[in-house]
Amino acid sequence: MKCLSRAAVLLGSLALALAGPAFSRDVDEAGYGYPLTNPFEATIATTPPDLRPQLPDNDDIRQSDYALKLRPEREHQLPENFWPVTKLHYRLARQDHEAPLVFIIAGTGAHYASSTPEYLKRLFYSAGYHVVQISSPTSWDFMAGASQSATPGYTPTDADDLYRVMQAVRAQHPDLPVSEYYLTGYSLGALHAAFVSQLDESRRSFNFKRVLLLNPPVNLYTSVSNLDKMVQTRVKGINDSKTFYQVVLGKLSRYFKQKGYIDLNDAFVYELQQSKQHLSNEEMAMLIGTVFRFSSADMAFTSDLINRRGLITPPNYPIKEGTSLEPFFKRAMQCDFECYLTDQLIPVWRAHGKGNSLPQMIQQVSLYALQDYLHDSPKIAVMHNADDVILGPGDIGFLRRTFGDRLTLYPLGGHCGNLNYRVNAQDMLAFFKGQDAQAPGLATAQTGN
Repeated sequence: MKCLSRAAVLLGSLALALAGPAFSRDVDEAGYGYPLTNPFEATIATTPPDLRPQLPDNDDIRQSDYALKLRPEREHQLPENFWPVTKLHYRLARQDHEAPLVFIIAGTGAHYASSTPEYLKRLFYSAGYHVVQISSPTSWDFMAGASQSATPGYTPTDADDLYRVMQAVRAQHPDLPVSEYYLTGYSLGALHAAFVSQLDESRRSFNFKRVLLLNPPVNLYTSVSNLDKMVQTRVKGINDSKTFYQVVLGKLSRYFKQKGYIDLNDAFVYELQQSKQHLSNEEMAMLIGTVFRFSSADMAFTSDLINRRGLITPPNYPIKEGTSLEPFFKRAMQCDFECYLTDQLIPVWRAHGKGNSLPQMIQQVSLYALQDYLHDSPKIAVMHNADDVILGPGDIGFLRRTFGDRLTLYPLGGHCGNLNYRVNAQDMLAFFKGQDAQAPGLATAQTGN
């Protein structure tokens, strides 16, 4: 009898192990139709214009920008010529009737009015939602106008700052007829959205009906390390006398000379990559890494300036209207995210008694910290790309185990490059409306990772 009982237990355990998590929804590449198979190119060029959804122009959207005064002490902490960012600005697009409201959280270093929040605003507005666009907690305007510590990077604190902003936005528009609340974010903003959603479970201010995470980092440290390493990519033709920018500008000059005119429109990068002057993988990687380095530099400079740490700007250095910030910008550009983490974020984290070691911090700021909540919350879904450049080994496996069939995994798109592809747009709207995604080639499958 004991042997039979033990055998039954073992067989039951084996069945559970073989069953694994609920299957993710993997989009079949053959039926997907997204044309860019190079993840670097997709990240930079996004979707060719003729494959994007038809959306309303900004002139057809009832929208305005507003300001919140959340950190009045910043008027004394920042130089006089920084007065425009002592208030946090955001954008609200409103319907002329009662409707659900979607909060959009921008990605790393991004302003609320940058291209991706603007695209998502137009998409959700066209489907009948009110939309609020909020800058990333890692952007200089959010750091100055809303952040408690002005030292972003500890995701729970960043989420708390975002939550207070959302509450203040709602309080500023008491007559806006909202039926229910939705939440989304892309890239780092998706990680923030997950933490904001978990925070709302206890504070219950919004009771978000659905939460959509678009291309989130799983391990935040892995993702920022991937981006930081791209700046160090070896690029053919670059040496001590010829910089990366000279190589790229030379290619652009030759491209426009052959074209006969300069046309910097949405299709520009896609057309460039079809020409003889196309950027190599190494050049595209360095371009992506450089953009991220600019964001890290902004973050390091602003955090140091507000907190008077003296790491980049001397604490009592007089900064006025005509003061050149170039020397401080150069110093900030030498500080990658690892430098910011070591010099500014970790000391603040330790001072607040949150932990001591880097592995502890990585656990607390990444999706790992919310695994049980995310696994058990049917209102939260993820849309990600199998070739996303910010993911590391095991990240897709984590997403499969945690979200099951609430993970839609596209085969292509790089990092957020396919968000404006019409198939992805349909899937986003379908999720918010509680429908099954109807993307062509969407297949139920599970693969190991």
